[in-house]
Amino acid sequence: MKERTLAILKPDCIEAKVTGKVIDEILAAGFDIIAMKMVKMDAKTAGEFYRVHKDKPFYRDLVAFMSSGRCIPMVLEKENAVEDFRKLIGATDPAEAEEGTIRKKYATSKQNNIVHGSDSPENARLEISFFFSEAELVQNG
Repeated sequence: MKERTLAILKPDCIEAKVTGKVIDEILAAGFDIIAMKMVKMDAKTAGEFYRVHKDKPFYRDLVAFMSSGRCIPMVLEKENAVEDFRKLIGATDPAEAEEGTIRKKYATSKQNNIVHGSDSPENARLEISFFFSEAELVQNG
């Protein structure tokens, strides 16, 4: 059964002009993109999205970073989407990411790590609904 996950190409991805390369890698890994749009989150919206990290020391910097420029949220679909996408993007810290992963190739720091990926199917559902209505999810075929 196909599963969905949320990916966000972060402001550093767009600024570095590697969005096309990252999307190519996502597609080559067998994911279908069933929704995608460009957004500019303000601090309030970024804070709401990352509220699970509200008590962590990096929260303020994360909110500032995610509201610093344009982002591209995408809904990806394939079997085992959440786990497979996490493997594709690599560890949060690019210095710890495996060779060949998106973060190893393009990220510059633990915060500026190019891409967000949902960490569980439950969170994927919540995160997808944060950015997309059901009507915006375009099924293939």
